[in-house]
Amino acid sequence: MDHPASYQEAYRIIGTPRFGGILVVSDHASNRVPADIDLGIAPELMDQHIAVDIGVGAVGELMAHWPGIAAFQGNVSRLVCDFNRYPDSDGVVPLTSDGHAIPGNAGQRHARIERFFDPYHAALAQMLEDTPQALIVSLHSFTPALATCSKPRPWHVGVLYNKDDRAARITIAMLEAEGLVVGDQEPYSGVLLNATMNRHAEDDGRPYVGIEVRQDQIGDPAGQLRYAELLTRIANQVALKLGA
Repeated sequence: MDHPASYQEAYRIIGTPRFGGILVVSDHASNRVPADIDLGIAPELMDQHIAVDIGVGAVGELMAHWPGIAAFQGNVSRLVCDFNRYPDSDGVVPLTSDGHAIPGNAGQRHARIERFFDPYHAALAQMLEDTPQALIVSLHSFTPALATCSKPRPWHVGVLYNKDDRAARITIAMLEAEGLVVGDQEPYSGVLLNATMNRHAEDDGRPYVGIEVRQDQIGDPAGQLRYAELLTRIANQVALKLGA
């Protein structure tokens, strides 16, 4: 299937957005650090959750292979610039993450917002204005256990939302029907962690759902394909039900 891709410094678009289609938005899809930026951290951290939502870049790209679905993905690590924050938040250019200092971010807040954050959100806003979508899927992933607690998180997938739960209610039921353990506002609450969807969906009444997949579910190609197929099927069904 045709799935053209275009790349900008702050974001990448995979597939062609279509009127009344589905857009998969992944703020933390990449661990890329531009060559002129030195974060000053151990290289091995760039493959961990503090730098990237493991698996979501591949899942979103696979979903964009289906007609009517496109993917809009962050093209730098969340340690360079965290797109799922408000511009006045300390976390938009983090000085620490999960106990690790990020010395290369000191004094870079204004420049990073101008270089990455603003272009990312401007492009996403323009895309949604030019090509209204039947459903926006905000796709993230979460760690199987917290670093501070060895107890495993039981949910295969979590569904997040703020006040607008139209798509979330349908999605939860469909995921549970697949035999999955589904967290309703778990492992995070969309009331608290919903900046991108608040800005581009909730505030404008656009239908959306936040989906968090446990990283061990999408850590390899087989899992990524499984969830791409599953979430594509469910997203299409949700969009149809919302439009009925």
